[in-house]
Formats: sequence, C-alpha cells, structure tokens
Amino acid sequence: MFGLIEGLPDAVALRCIARVPFHLYPKLGLVSYSWRDAIRSSELFKAQQEVGSAEELLCVCAYDPENLWQMYDPLHDLWITLPVLPSKVRHLSHFGVVSTGGKLFVLGGGSDDVDPLTGDQDGSFATNEVWSYDPIMRRWAQRASMILPRAMFACCVLKGKIIVAGGFTSCRKSISQAEVYDLEKDLWTPIPDLNRTHNSACSGFVIGGKVHVFHKGLSTVQVLDHIGFGWTVEDNDWLQGPMAVVQGSLYVMCHGLIVKQEKEVSTEVILASEFRRRIGFAMTGLRDEIYLIGGVIGPDRFNRDIKPVSDVDIFSVDKPTWRQAAPMTKCRGTIFGCTQLRI
Repeated sequence: MFGLIEGLPDAVALRCIARVPFHLYPKLGLVSYSWRDAIRSSELFKAQQEVGSAEELLCVCAYDPENLWQMYDPLHDLWITLPVLPSKVRHLSHFGVVSTGGKLFVLGGGSDDVDPLTGDQDGSFATNEVWSYDPIMRRWAQRASMILPRAMFACCVLKGKIIVAGGFTSCRKSISQAEVYDLEKDLWTPIPDLNRTHNSACSGFVIGGKVHVFHKGLSTVQVLDHIGFGWTVEDNDWLQGPMAVVQGSLYVMCHGLIVKQEKEVSTEVILASEFRRRIGFAMTGLRDEIYLIGGVIGPDRFNRDIKPVSDVDIFSVDKPTWRQAAPMTKCRGTIFGCTQLRI
C-alpha cells in the first residue's frame, strides 16, 4: 500500500507511526512521499484508535491577530499556528465553533465591517458561512452554508452531528430556528425551533447526552433529548457566568469562585478571585481540567489601560490548584472561539 518501512508490513508500520505525536507530523511528511500519504490517510486514523494514541488539543481564536487560530498541545505544552481562516468576512466574531470527525468547524458569526455579499455597512450583519479545518491536511475548506445567517448562537455536537439554535440574524433580530448538520452528507436540515426566544446571546452544551441551551440573563434552560423531538423548558435557576463542561459535569465561574453545578446544588471547587479584572477570556474543559485562556485585564482606579493577555491558567477538577501553561505564541486579547479537537 505505502511501502513505509523496509522489512515491515504496512499495517505494522502504520501502528508505529500512529504513536508519533501530532506536532511532529509536518516533519514525518518530509521523510518520503509514502510517509506523507500515510499521515494523511484514513488508515492512520484507524491505527491511532487501535493503539489508543489519539490526542486531544485545544483550538483558540482571539481578537488579535484577525482570523488566526492556534492549537494547544497539552502533552507537550506547546502552541501550533494554523493557516489564516480564508473567509472574506473581516473582523468576524460571535461565531460558533465545534469539532467532530477529527476536524475543526467555524460557523456563522457577525461583523461590524462591510458585508462582502451586499456591500452594505449597517454594522450588524450576520453570515451563514461554514468552514472546516483538517489538521492532517493543514488546510481550510468551505462547507455547506447554514440555512440562516446567525451570530451569538448555541452550537454543539450531539452524536456526531452539529446542532445550532437561536442567536441573532442580520439587523440583530433574535431567532428561535434550529438546524442540524450532517458531516458525511455536507447538508443542513431544519429541526424543531426553540420554544422561546430572548433578546440575548445564547450558548449550548451537551450534558448527560442532551443539548442544553442557556440564554444570558434567563434562569430557564431549553433541552433537546433527541434531534427528531422538540425542546423542553426547564427552570433550573442555575448560576450565571462563564461555563465549561468537564467529565459530563457543568462548572460555572461566579463571584470569584468556580463552582460545580448539579441541578439545584452548587458546590464550590476553587477560588478564582485573581481573575476578576480579567474579562473576555475563554473558559473550557479538556480531559479532567478547566482552562482559562487569554482575555484582557480591565482598567481600575489606578490604571486606565486595557492590557491584552495571552496567558493560560489551568486546574484539575480532581486536584483544584491553579498552574500556568505556555502562553499563546500568536493570539492575544479577547477570545472569540475555543473548542476541543480530538485527532
């Protein structure tokens, strides 16, 4: 098939290559054409699953530089810079970001710049563009567009399919429509609308195998158990603030604390008072850890400057003690998008 290592069957050679860390793949591709083809093949992905060498990375996009993404490798504490997202939309923000099938997806979003399709500059247009990034091929590809342009919406993956719901369309009109994306068919299909709309941003998380949509400022949450069924509204009265899901549980930062939220019970996990002046950061989970990434240090009575940061702070939910990881090498400031990527 490939003729990878002299004297070894390709199946055995692939299992050897599958154990090489992802950040070294560009160097592997320089060994020979057969090695380059091997690291881009579906056979290598299968070999990684067989030997248990799949890696979990974090993908991050910040205010500066524009439309640039970086990936963080937690095992080697290093950052990998991706090619610039080739969208024609300038200053893209408030987009959705998820990963599935070993690819990163950037969906929709809004901008205060000129609409590249109409030439209008009303300061509030949304896009329905969808882009995917293949970390093995190291390139972006445009996918089928969403049915509706939207920004500040809920976006997550349920059983391998991407679900988007709510948010705002152009002219800042709030919407209740929801859609599901089939990766293999490259196709968007409408699903039941949210039961309620609200004039605020919303976010989506999968908890207990169900999609949960939270609207900022509302105590209720809308839950989707099965794509073919409708949404149910639950009055949970949960805490408000940055959220992350780790090992199936929801964690919320509120009033200088990070708490574990289970139904009506909130359990304090760790102090986070040192981050009170840090705004615009990403809070996300990876394995058994919670990451606080980037953001800006806001002004106070002694200093009116706003300082963009590239810092990464981490703690394990099992051993809650803060530690620092390598800072982002390119990105800094307010985080526009952050998600896990399993390769």
